[in-house]
Amino acid sequence: MRELTISTPEHVPIRLEPAGAGSRFLALLIDSAIAMGISTAIASICGVFLSRGVTGAIFVTTSFFLTWGWHIAFETRGNGRTPGKRALSLRVVDERGLPVSLYQSLVRNIMRVVDFIPIFYGVGAIAALASPSRRRLGDIVAGTLVIRDAQPLVIRGQIAAARRHNSLRTPRVLRLIKHRVSLEEREFLLTLCMRAEKLAPSARYDLMESVAAAYREKLDLEEEQMSGENLVRDLTAVLFAPRDDATLSPRRAMR
Repeated sequence: MRELTISTPEHVPIRLEPAGAGSRFLALLIDSAIAMGISTAIASICGVFLSRGVTGAIFVTTSFFLTWGWHIAFETRGNGRTPGKRALSLRVVDERGLPVSLYQSLVRNIMRVVDFIPIFYGVGAIAALASPSRRRLGDIVAGTLVIRDAQPLVIRGQIAAARRHNSLRTPRVLRLIKHRVSLEEREFLLTLCMRAEKLAPSARYDLMESVAAAYREKLDLEEEQMSGENLVRDLTAVLFAPRDDATLSPRRAMR
């Protein structure tokens, strides 16, 4: 699959790998199967207590809301990943590489009605195969892109293993990290480390230094002698280290 080079709002070029039509279709099947299973389970439970007509209405209503709300909820609250996309290491992002917005998610999912024509995403499949970035009509209209994440779970482990010994593993810093670094920031730091190799050297240096400066201030760090990239990678390693590592728990570290 050809990589797509985009420029972030900070004019940093990043190379992303658009997801293929096959993996996207499989992710859709997984999501559809889960949503259908939930609807069926709810209807089965209701069928024990309610009439067949009421149970049927509940099944149709649940299926409707899951069909339209499933992707929107996970794309906006799950960092662009539904369970199906997560299983296949796919992610929906803004065409500039930014997180997808609620408006974009609404548009791309409403456009499923058109992409579905004439039968099970016929138009969407043709559009994705014809597009260099593998985008269906909904993605084109919404300004979004489905990309393939480069083995995120493996990379998390590699980052944590490669930076096991660093000066950020102190009770004070660990406590600050726990209370001051949000889930969204953790995902951002991981993504930055994952994509660092794809940045131009000068852009990589500037971006790492800017991010490191922000976290030096936010976490009251005095690691001025440490390069920006080393600080970012050490911080990411602390965030994604195994939970049973005693050095990651401030309480256990003080014992």
